[in-house]
Amino acid sequence: MDFELTPDQQELVDMVRDFCSREIDPHASQWDQAEHFPLDVFRKMGELGLLGIPLPEQYGGGGGSFVDYILAIEELARHDAGLATAYSVHLSAHASTIAAWGTPEQKSRYLPKLASGQWLGCFALTEPHCGSDAAALRTRADRDGEAYVLNGTKQWITNAKSGDLFLLFARTDPESKGARGITAFLIEKGTPGLIVDRKTHKLGMRTSETYDLVLKDCRVPASAVIGAVGEGFKVAMRTLDSGRIGIAAQALGIGQAALDEARKFALEREAFGQPIARFQAIQWKIADMATQLAAGRILTYRAAWLKDQGLPHTKEGAMAKLQASRAAREAAQESLQIHGGYGFSQEFPIERHYRDVKVTEIYEGTSEVQKIVISRAVLSARRALEPAAR
Repeated sequence: MDFELTPDQQELVDMVRDFCSREIDPHASQWDQAEHFPLDVFRKMGELGLLGIPLPEQYGGGGGSFVDYILAIEELARHDAGLATAYSVHLSAHASTIAAWGTPEQKSRYLPKLASGQWLGCFALTEPHCGSDAAALRTRADRDGEAYVLNGTKQWITNAKSGDLFLLFARTDPESKGARGITAFLIEKGTPGLIVDRKTHKLGMRTSETYDLVLKDCRVPASAVIGAVGEGFKVAMRTLDSGRIGIAAQALGIGQAALDEARKFALEREAFGQPIARFQAIQWKIADMATQLAAGRILTYRAAWLKDQGLPHTKEGAMAKLQASRAAREAAQESLQIHGGYGFSQEFPIERHYRDVKVTEIYEGTSEVQKIVISRAVLSARRALEPAAR
């Protein structure tokens, strides 16, 4: 195995880091306090080629690997986790799903606009009454001739206010139960009956806009269906398999930022006549943070590599998200503790990282859901139940 980044991958990371230092770092705190999504900066990411990294070149993408995308989102999250959320939804949950499931017409129509940053994508699955139990969604899509009429409510929709294209899931068979009878649709901004409603004010990730959606007799053509009718849940679950790896990378970026801040503060802050980095209690915290993040990084990169190879990665993606989000949350917590009272103020960025990181253990499947996914995979594998060879 080769654990080193290729020269091209290192160049990509350096490019993202340089972009963030110029365009994001001077404003991140202000954007967070104002709950402002910097759409103009997001467009610049498109000009840089970041919004199309794994998309096919024939549709304006970069033709890169999923690992390349993971490296980009990890670095972006080190600087602004909310912007990394918008990026993840736009590229992994939205554009990549169109690339995988869309018709040739859908790909030609939408992917060039998404890859360039001209359009912003959204993913609308969750509803007020169902989070982890996504198959319980109630939004209806009733067939009416050559069209569908949608009614329902969606919640926690990232990029909704500024978004141009919605990947939305609705029930096309009202008699079906659970995952059966759900269909995915592509709905353009401005479609009558598609209403961006209440804004959600969040603990963290404030540079990522989050709104409810309401659909009132929203009529879309049958050509808006992506994937087969009735197979929308499969589309959603395959998308989440990949999305979890992206959230793991995002968590790693936040965790690394927290570790960076802890190291910097420990070397500069003095107590009892010496830098606090010389105290064993601080050293052990730093060691644990670095080790757990490194473990999460290996799991995350491996899961991304498996996806690139076309190999099963459901369990590995769940493991990556479980470990990376936990390690990042613990890193942020310990970094804030190292900062002491300063960590509890807005004077240092660790308080923002501390607020941002928690949701990585919640969205795209809670940590408890990841454990269910992992345990099912392990228990259903015959080799896992056999005694180890001696």
